[in-house]
Parts: sequence; C-alpha cells; structure tokens
Amino acid sequence: MDEGRSPELTRLLVLHGAANAVTRCRDFARQALTEWHWPPGPVKEGTPGAEATDDALLLVSEVVANACLHADGPTSLLLRCTGEWLRIEVTDGSPAAPRATHRTDPSRPGGHGLLIVERLGRNWGWHPLDGNGKCVWVEIGSPPGGLTDRGRGGPSR
Repeated sequence: MDEGRSPELTRLLVLHGAANAVTRCRDFARQALTEWHWPPGPVKEGTPGAEATDDALLLVSEVVANACLHADGPTSLLLRCTGEWLRIEVTDGSPAAPRATHRTDPSRPGGHGLLIVERLGRNWGWHPLDGNGKCVWVEIGSPPGGLTDRGRGGPSR
C-alpha cells in the first residue's frame, strides 16, 4: 500500500428530493473520477480509459434512473474507489428488490437498466437498509494500467 494514501477513496452526494438527479449524479461522478485520475492514463476517445469512464458514468445514470423510476428517487450516491475497482452505491426509500424486466421486443426503449448493469459491471447487488429503503451497488474493474499500476503517486484526493 502507498504510504500516506488511503487504500479507498470515497465521495458522497446526498440527494433527498433533488431535481435532475441523473444529471447531478453524472456530474458529481465525473468530477470525482477526474480528481482521482480514474482511470489513469490517456482518457482520449477510443482508449480503454475513455471507455472505462463512459461505462462508469452510464452505470451511475442507470442505477440513479432506476431509483427515479421505481422508488421516490435516490437519497444518496456513494462512490468508492480502490486501485482495483470503482463501486457505485445508490440508496432510495423503497424496500422493493430491483428486478429485471424482460421485454418481448428488445428494440423498444426502457426496461434495459439492469441488463446494462449486468453487462458492464463486474459485480452488482443490493441490500436492505435499516428501517426502510435499499442500497443498489455495482462495481466496475479498473482497466489495464489501473491505479495499482501507477506507482507511488496514486490518485489525488
């Protein structure tokens, strides 16, 4: 482990009743990823770094949008980052488990959120919160040349 650096970086955005939750969460996530230099290396169109950033922001959008559509909106977004993965956690006030909908016509819009989460995330799940509500989380792996490959500098806080 690098000296003087936390093995995990975190950022929390509280959202109770926030308007434009998806946009706010994407902007918040983009800012955190930029400050953390995640993923490291060139983040130019067509590079693994750019694809990892796009995937992470799409995952944020999908999980937050699901909270908007199927609960009373998200209550918080927590981002946790290590050298190996980025974890996105969204809480909402609904105790109902997330469930995939199976569309008979996959070309129609809507109903693809959890499919996207399953395909892009390396792992995902959910757990109930004490009292009421739930936390839905998804993890995405750092691309080759990730934070652990950067040497002693590590990401900034």
